[in-house]
Amino acid sequence: MRHLLYNMRKTDASDLHLKVGLPPIFRIGGHLQSPPGMEPLTGEDTERLLSEIIPPALRHRYDENGDLDFSTYQLVTSPGDSGGDLRNAKPDRFRCNIFRSGGAMHAAIRRVKPDIPTFESLHLPPVYKKLTDETFEGLVLVVGVTGCGKSTTLACMLERINQTRAENIITIEDPVEYQIHAQKSVVSQREIGTDVPTYAEALKYMVRQDPDVVFIGELRDHDTVLAAIQAAETGHLVFGSLHTADTMQCFGRIIEFFPQNEHAFIRHALANSLKAVCAQRLLPANKDVAGVSVVPATEVLLSNGTVREKIRDSEDEDIPAIINQSIHEGMRSFTHSLAELVETEMVNTHVALEYAPNREALASRLKGVEVKATTLVSRVR
Repeated sequence: MRHLLYNMRKTDASDLHLKVGLPPIFRIGGHLQSPPGMEPLTGEDTERLLSEIIPPALRHRYDENGDLDFSTYQLVTSPGDSGGDLRNAKPDRFRCNIFRSGGAMHAAIRRVKPDIPTFESLHLPPVYKKLTDETFEGLVLVVGVTGCGKSTTLACMLERINQTRAENIITIEDPVEYQIHAQKSVVSQREIGTDVPTYAEALKYMVRQDPDVVFIGELRDHDTVLAAIQAAETGHLVFGSLHTADTMQCFGRIIEFFPQNEHAFIRHALANSLKAVCAQRLLPANKDVAGVSVVPATEVLLSNGTVREKIRDSEDEDIPAIINQSIHEGMRSFTHSLAELVETEMVNTHVALEYAPNREALASRLKGVEVKATTLVSRVR
């Protein structure tokens, strides 16, 4: 296991997949690949490898449920290093999901880099820093598909507050990924399964801990969404993540967690508390220009009177048009972001078109043709 984790660092892999019947697979620069010479794993192999890193106190959760999330620090050095070479070595942090499939143990392991990146190093647009610096209450959501960098972006936003404001920051994560060390702020990071048994328990006591800023790792059900909205309505600044492809879809996703008779109430509360939705996707980058292997394309919705009205009236389909009409306010669409990435040569044109929600609109934008907002609403792949 030490050898595999060392290879993650050596190749700058973001993820390691251990699956029975396949050799270890690394995600490098957004692409899955298996180094040559590695043999397929047996069930005994994965059990032996993963037993090295599963916390003994949590093993029963996997045995009972077939799933286990945890984070772990591991001293990652070359397998040939001697004890004397390890004195100044620092452990790496990994986020692990162990799961049962076909009766065997499998895993997806993500390496969490020790330093929280800056907005600039992540190539996030200036609106992210402005939003973080100027928002003191309400709900801020970062949305996207799995592996699009939501956790890293949120850690960056929280670290910015930690560096610049005296706030009491409480995070509820499953598991904790980035360690935020208190600077101007007071920081408490609670991990599900280690510090508190469930999200429900953590949320129950959260408001009694005098928070100014709250981070809920994932809005995953009725209780976490309701707690986030209620905390935002009572004057707290709440950050959360959600698995949706873009800003428009996040509202439907939230509403799905509630019964029909509560939809109007939740829409009204969401309209009042929401400050911004930031959606992102990671694209393969021109490394010589960007300095990194992937860069984010972003879509940002900021709350204003029109947005609040559309949320209350269940007119989510109008959100893309509002974004495109409000670029001057700091909002941005994926088309706008992709065009910027091409124009700055961070991303090749064919890559941008492949990831574009509306290829025709992007192609027209790149040709310098102004496209009407109504065209931008249609999301054609």
